[in-house]
Amino acid sequence: MKSITIGFIGAGNMANGLIRGLIANGTKPENIWASDLDDSKLLLLAQDCSIQTGCNSDIASNANVIVLAVKPQAMRDACKALAADLAGREVLLVSIAAGITTAHLESWFGESAAIVRCMPNTPALVGMGASGLYANGAVTEEQKQLAQEVISTVGFATWVDADSDIDIVTAVSGSGPAYFFLFMEAMQATAKEMGLSEDLARALTYHTAAGAAALAQHSKDDIATLRRNVTSPGGTTEQAILQFEDGDLRGLVAKALKGARTRSIELAAETDST
Repeated sequence: MKSITIGFIGAGNMANGLIRGLIANGTKPENIWASDLDDSKLLLLAQDCSIQTGCNSDIASNANVIVLAVKPQAMRDACKALAADLAGREVLLVSIAAGITTAHLESWFGESAAIVRCMPNTPALVGMGASGLYANGAVTEEQKQLAQEVISTVGFATWVDADSDIDIVTAVSGSGPAYFFLFMEAMQATAKEMGLSEDLARALTYHTAAGAAALAQHSKDDIATLRRNVTSPGGTTEQAILQFEDGDLRGLVAKALKGARTRSIELAAETDST
C-alpha cells in the first residue's frame, strides 16, 4: 500500500483523519492527493501533512484509490464529474458518504466500476474508529485487502455481506458515538448536580467509559456477564440498573437504533428523488 497513490475528493474531518492515519502507518505524503472546494482546508493539509493538493481531475489522473468524502447532497454532481475525468481509467472507489448506496455509485460510474461503500465513525479522528465495508462484484480480493488497509489505519474495519447492512452499521457504529456522548453528558450533569466539581465529574465519566470499553474488549466474558459481575445483590449498582430497567432503557435503545437505520434508508431514497 505504501507505493499506491490515494486521492481524496473532499478534505473534511473524516478525510483528514484518514490522511493522517495513512501517513502514520507509512504511506508517503507525496502519494496522497486531496481536493476540496474550501482552499483553506487544502492549505492546512498541505502545510501539516505535506500532501499533494489539486482539483478533482488531478486526482482522476494520478490516484489508484479514490476516497469519495464529500457531503451526501454533493455526491451525485461530484461523482458524475469524476467519472468523466476518469474516462474509463480503472481505479478503486471508496465512498464514505452516508445514505449513498452502491447502486447510486454504480449508476454514476458504471456497473463495472470497483466500488467499496464504507461507513466510518468520528473516533477515527483519534485512531479508534469502527467501520463497516461492503464491496460490489467488480472489486477484486486484492482491492478488498487494499481498502481494508486504508480504513484500518484509523481503527477497526470489518466487511458486511450486503449493501443494506451498511444501514445497520450506520445505526450502530456510525451514529453510535453520539449515543455514548449523550449518556456521558447525563452522567456528568448529574454528578455535578449531586455536588462534584465539573472537572472531577468529567474526569470520572471519561475514565469510566474508557475503562468499561477496554474491559469489555479484553475480557473473555460476554457483556451481560460483565454487567452481572459488578451488580451485587442489594448494592448500589443494582439500584441504578433497576432504574434503567424500569425506564425501559433496552426498549429505548432498540427504538433509537431502528430509527437511525430507517433514516439512513430514507437518505438513500432522497438521493433517488433529487
